[in-house]
Amino acid sequence: MAGVLLFATVVAIVLWATGMVPRALELVGIFWAIYGFVMGLLGGVLEPAVEGFGRVLMDLGLRRAGAGYSAIESLAVRGHYEAAAEAYRERAQEPAHRVEATLRRAALLAGTLRQPETAAAELENLRARVAPDSEDDLRIGLALVELYEDRLGDPGGAMAELRRLIDRHPSSRHLRRLRAELAELKRQRFHDDPAS
Repeated sequence: MAGVLLFATVVAIVLWATGMVPRALELVGIFWAIYGFVMGLLGGVLEPAVEGFGRVLMDLGLRRAGAGYSAIESLAVRGHYEAAAEAYRERAQEPAHRVEATLRRAALLAGTLRQPETAAAELENLRARVAPDSEDDLRIGLALVELYEDRLGDPGGAMAELRRLIDRHPSSRHLRRLRAELAELKRQRFHDDPAS
């Protein structure tokens, strides 16, 4: 485009100098002004915007939004379980990370640190602070079911929590699995019980 404008400028100067088209220089000046405006718009506004948008798209999925849990997980991997549990507790103080950090802390407490009662108490406390029909309530409830069943040996607590989840989340995609797990626990509890 610049080459065409240069050629047009030379032709306009020749036409102006010969007197054939006296307004040719004005026309070329307008074209150069338009060219400068377009190049300024492209170079100063659009190019940085496109480049920034490209960087965002390239980073999408590669960077974790906000702070992740890798530093805390590395503590646990190195065997610093108490420090990891404390770090999860501190992260749970932030409202945006409360549910995820508490779930991770409860898994660490119930597993490696062998404090399932503490984990259950923290999950029940968390459950009381979330909306009863939310996805977070479902996640907390499923963690409690696993805790009651596997760590605390309390199938009655697991059945009560499953029943609560079924009642509170009747349209959940997990409903079939929840009902099947409840039926299995009932079968184990009442069919394998020698007193019945």
